[in-house]
Amino acid sequence: MKSRKFRRLIWCLVFLVVLLVGITGIASYYLYDYAFEPQPRLNSMKSLKAKKRQRLASDQRWLGQQLQENWYQQAANQNLQLHAIYLPASHKSQKTIIVAHGYRENHLYMASYIRMFHQLGYNVLAPDDRGSVGSEGQYISFGWEDRLDYVKWIKLLLKRKGRQQQIGLFGVSMGGATVMMTSGQKLPSQVKAIVEDCGYSSIQAELSYELKQQFNLPSQPLITTAALVAKHQTGFDFRHASALDQLKHNHLPTFFIHGAKDTFVPTKMVYQNYHASAGPKKIWVVPHASHAMSYYEYPNLYRHKVGTFFAKYLK
Repeated sequence: MKSRKFRRLIWCLVFLVVLLVGITGIASYYLYDYAFEPQPRLNSMKSLKAKKRQRLASDQRWLGQQLQENWYQQAANQNLQLHAIYLPASHKSQKTIIVAHGYRENHLYMASYIRMFHQLGYNVLAPDDRGSVGSEGQYISFGWEDRLDYVKWIKLLLKRKGRQQQIGLFGVSMGGATVMMTSGQKLPSQVKAIVEDCGYSSIQAELSYELKQQFNLPSQPLITTAALVAKHQTGFDFRHASALDQLKHNHLPTFFIHGAKDTFVPTKMVYQNYHASAGPKKIWVVPHASHAMSYYEYPNLYRHKVGTFFAKYLK
């Protein structure tokens, strides 16, 4: 009798283990699909705050009326065609800002910043990252593999527009993380300064935060198992994809901006990023601003601060 009960206990334990492994596996694939797989459409304009939605719509109409160049290149480590738009300054200039867009967006969602830099007299190069509308790709790399593509965009800019270029890197949200990750690469000397707005410190930290915020789940074991799924699907381990580690190799002047009320990429991350950066740096935590809203809350002040920073280093 005891032997029969023991066997039943063992089978129950085996069943529970198999069930937990199955649930964890399903949850891991769901997390990968939820976070990394491109969606058929961009973020809906309706989901944006009214202040941002109205201004962005106006700036997108403006951008559509400008004469732009369409640029194409192959991704750094995959056979993917990537797209960017190049908007020349109103008056001939050797100063160019490369802008990096946010999560599940493309260059159209950077129209307000493109217009701002155009008004400040800069040329603007605005790529569509892997997996976004405009470029090819089966997954979003959260800026990590994109950092290698941005090095190629920089080199293509120098090839097409001349080595006299003075270049600034600018990004918002995932784009902010992208330019921080790019900062740790070996960059041409023509890259002079970086401005990042509300970028996360690492992919793992951001996904862990979102697991808690959106699903009220602990980071482990799902982060580890999802990383294994992502490694199988994408070829890279997002646990090693860190803006903090890249910033330790960054000696370029960098301006860190973050909304004080950011609950999507927590405001504490900007302090971590700021302290990690090895080069000259400044920080602006914007009062009352939520995620990616600093410009839309204070457009004139934002333009002044960012414009002054780039003007100091792009000469």
